This record gives sequence, structure tokens and C-alpha cells, in this order.
Amino acid sequence: MNAMRPKSAGEWSLRLASYNIRKAVGLDWKRKPERVLAVLDEIGADVVVLQEADKRLGNRPAAIPFGLLASHGVYGHLDPGPGPSLGWHGNAILLRKGLRGEVVDLINLPGLEPRGAFVARIRREIGRGTMILVAAHLGLNRGSRHQQMGAILSATRRYRMPLVVAGDLNERVPTRLMAPFDPKLQIVSPGPSFHAAHPFVALDHMVLGGKVRVAGAQVHATPLSRVASDHLPIWADLAVTL
Repeated sequence: MNAMRPKSAGEWSLRLASYNIRKAVGLDWKRKPERVLAVLDEIGADVVVLQEADKRLGNRPAAIPFGLLASHGVYGHLDPGPGPSLGWHGNAILLRKGLRGEVVDLINLPGLEPRGAFVARIRREIGRGTMILVAAHLGLNRGSRHQQMGAILSATRRYRMPLVVAGDLNERVPTRLMAPFDPKLQIVSPGPSFHAAHPFVALDHMVLGGKVRVAGAQVHATPLSRVASDHLPIWADLAVTL
């Protein structure tokens, strides 16, 4: 999809993907970051949010090496700060050429586990079009997830522009997660995305707020994506009002 071409005179259209890459370790237990990038090539997204994008131990180096990402040539990563990691608490944001990103917040989320949310302002290089994007991987505990979503929505309320929260929200019933919050928020849940070999539960979702709507959404299930991670990626075609 071409992020530079609006769907109509008053909209900016883009494809957004969310993918828990399990540190680039596939179901064959081989770490193949190039395989993750090949799955992203299949999707053709303009913006990608990744979960588990950094290795777990030590100083948490990037699971997709920076050199490999650069030689792939399709995406640049939004840098959350100094260090060897690709993201923040494992959450990373990749942008296709033609888009710009600015880190506006790094949120330490409440709950029983150390979790974080990566908040960025995304805009087009040419023409109008701006939105707030939150990349998140919520906790395993239901009470923690409610606290974490509340913290995200509270932190982003001040921006007053289209909002997208995307990631592995670890929630089987997203309407239950979102029930305490603004009923105008739209949930995008394309379908079962876990376990990749035999998907039976939807854990990966998006939440839309403000002047953004979904034109289509899907779980990306292909022979390659079924082995590249334990989650299948999801994507949505979004239309942001200018």
C-alpha cells in the first residue's frame, strides 16, 4: 500500500500491522530475523508495531539486527533511545519510507510484571496526516491489563488527534478489556492469531480513537507466518481524517 496516496480528498490511508515476533524465534526453534522481515514483505504494511522485538537477557539487544534491517531497505525503526534494543520493553515501531515518526512518550505501565508502552506521533513527509500510535504488549493478569490500558489512554488524551493502540493485548475478550473506557473507542480484532500453528484465540488487537476508521482487517496466515513465530501477525487498513 502506498502511504503517500490518500483514499479520498479528506483521508490518509495506510496499512498498519502488529506482530509478536517472539524474539525472531520460529516454531522450528531457530532464530531467523530475515524470516520475520519476509513475513512483513508479504503484508506490505506502511507502519509495523512489533512485540518481543528484543532478546530477553543481558542488555536486551535487538532480535532483528540493525544491519539486517538496513540492508532489507524497506523500513526504518523509530529509535526510543540509546542502547542496543530495537524497542521499549520489547515494543518496536517500523516505518516505511514516506513516513516520519517522533517519540513522544515511553510509559512504564502498572501491574504485576514489568511492561511498557511506546508512544509516537506518525505523520506523512508530504501532505497532511498525523496520528498518535501506541505500541504495547499488555500483561498476563486481567487486572493489570485494565490498569495498563487506563494508563495508556490517560497518557494519550492530551494529544487530541487520531489514536491507534496496537499490539499483543493478551486479551481473549477485548470488549471486556475496553468496557470501563470511552465507548466511542473502536476495537479492531481480526480473528484468532495464537497459536500460529493452530490459531484458536485472538490475543492481538487494535483500538482506534478519534477521526480514524478501519477499512479492512485480517489475520495474516501464510505458510511462512505459521512458522516464523508463535503468533500470527494482524493488519488493518486505516483511513485517518485530515
